[in-house]
This record gives sequence, structure tokens and C-alpha cells, in this order.
Amino acid sequence: MAQGKIRMIKVLVVDDSLVMRKMISRMLSKDTAIEVVGTAVDGRDALEKIESLKPDVITMDVEMPVMNGIEALKQIMAGDPVPVIIMSALTREGAEITMEALQLGACDFVTKDFGNIGGTLAAKEAEIITKVKNVAKNKVKFLLRKLDIREKKPAAISPDQKIRHEVLAIGASTGGPPALQHILTSLPKAFPVPIVIAQHMPKIFTQSFSQRLDAVSQLHVKEAEDGETLVPGVAYIAPGNSHMAVKRKGRIVTVQFSEGAQYIYRPSVDLLMATTAGAYDRQSFGVILTGMGNDGLVGMKEMRAKGGYIVAQDEETCVVFGMPKAVIAANLADAVLPIDKISEEIMRVL
Repeated sequence: MAQGKIRMIKVLVVDDSLVMRKMISRMLSKDTAIEVVGTAVDGRDALEKIESLKPDVITMDVEMPVMNGIEALKQIMAGDPVPVIIMSALTREGAEITMEALQLGACDFVTKDFGNIGGTLAAKEAEIITKVKNVAKNKVKFLLRKLDIREKKPAAISPDQKIRHEVLAIGASTGGPPALQHILTSLPKAFPVPIVIAQHMPKIFTQSFSQRLDAVSQLHVKEAEDGETLVPGVAYIAPGNSHMAVKRKGRIVTVQFSEGAQYIYRPSVDLLMATTAGAYDRQSFGVILTGMGNDGLVGMKEMRAKGGYIVAQDEETCVVFGMPKAVIAANLADAVLPIDKISEEIMRVL
């Protein structure tokens, strides 16, 4: 019996630079499961071509004439949504625009730090292909993600609750920014413990991400600084391209940056979880959110061995069920919950 033809992933590449359009198209075309069905020179051109080409995924530049990527994204999301991956400049301005795009509904982003030294180009090619295939596979999850943070009401702290945990540690990767925003905006200003967060993200981007979360949350959210003391009611986000650990000296717990050459992912969730468990013992509380791979599994094992409490995001609400799946499969999770129930569980356990 003849096998049916495997359906290709159709991609529309949008960029005002001819060089970039050719480079991205060439990279994507190297994968036999991907077909670049067209290119567009600006947002308006993209909107017109979406109608006829019906792509499964769009790669979208931001700075373009006629109509920029943000305006095009708004129209795409308001009409018949198509998953969009933002192609972002590795600059502070690029980071801020990318954070805005993720909030507007973009699925993911790729930094335009293309180079051909030491295998960098090959790594970037693999990243783009992986993200396009991931977005296509999880298309429904991306497009059904409707997290309106303006309507979220913070969970209440019950006066008679006994606080059994002294820290909240969260790890995330692909799909993490909106998931973290959902959780942090649901927590009250008088949150009783410090929060430490490892989100896989480039260096410049974590500062913009922290500032955006701080603006929409009742909590104070900041990019962590090496050596600073953790205090309740503050969320500390590990700087991108760095590794963050926590270290206890008496009653004081501080942030410790680490080279951590042995860790593949940056910032490392494994390192943050393991050192949180070491500093807080059974008073540690870990949450593992959406993301590719299994970063966090080793650290969560350390936390479980110390008697800490662990929550994993469920498959249905994960953009990518890699990191939570690894923790759940190892029987480490005390609770497996959808993203909109995790903040409630946090407040219940604290």
C-alpha cells in the first residue's frame, strides 16, 4: 500500500533585507519537512501574501518600511491568526520590541546574530528550523493562548495560613514569557517569600522582560544582581546568558552568578533549582513551566531529595511539554496543573 505524501510545513519569510530573506529561506529549505512558500518585503506585503499562500508559520522582521512587524502582527492576530516567530535584533531596543511582540501573540523569537565563526551559523540554522517545526506542531496551543493580564485578580493571602516554604523557584523556556507573566500578575504585592526565576533568554532580553513584568505586576520584578540579598515580595530574574545560583550564609541568602560551563542551557534551571534546594532544604518550592528539553530535571531531583514541594505545568497548557514532562515522568511533581491554576496552588501551599 502506497504511503500518503507527508505534508510540508509552509513558511512565509518576511524581511525588508534581500540578504536576510535569502539567508533565512536557505536555512529553512535545508530541512526536508519545511517549504518556504514565499517571501515578503514588509508587513503590508505579508498580509496580502498570507491570503494566497496560507502559511503554517511566519518569520517576521520588526523594523520594516510601509508597515513594520508589530503592526503586521497586530493585524494577523486580530484576523485569522497564524503563528509568528519574530526575528529580533540583538539590541536593547530589539529586546523591548520582542517582549511587546510576545505579549501581542507572537509564538517565539530568534535573534539575528548571524555569524559564520566557530559553527555559529550552523547553530543558528538549527535554532530556526527547530523553532519553526515546534511552532507548527503546537500551532493550536499557540493560537488558543489568551492570557489577558489586565483582567487578572491577584490571589489573596489568608491571614491564618502558616507559611511552610521560604522561597519560590521557577524555571521556563519556550513559551515561558507569557506563562511567567500569567503567574506573576496573579500574585499579591504582599507576597511572603522571594521568587527566583531562570528563563532561557539572551542577555539583553532579560532586562526588558523584567521591566515589562514589573510594570504589569503588583510584585517588584527585577533582573537579579550578583551578590544581592533575597527579600520577600521580590521576583529576581536570572540575566540571560548567565547562570544564577543562590547561597545561604546564616539567615541571609544571596544571589551568586556562576560560569557553569557544564550547563548547556543559559540561564540554567538545573543550577537554580539545585542551589535553591541546598539553601532552603525542605522549605524550597519549585515550579517547572513550558519548555523544550529537560533542563530542571536534575535540579528538581535535588529539591525532591531535600523534601521541597514541586509543581509542574500540565501538557494541555504547555507550548512545549519537554521540561515539565521530564519532571513528571521522574515522579517528582507533587502537583500537575494548568497555567491558570498554578498561582492558586502557590498561595495554597505557602
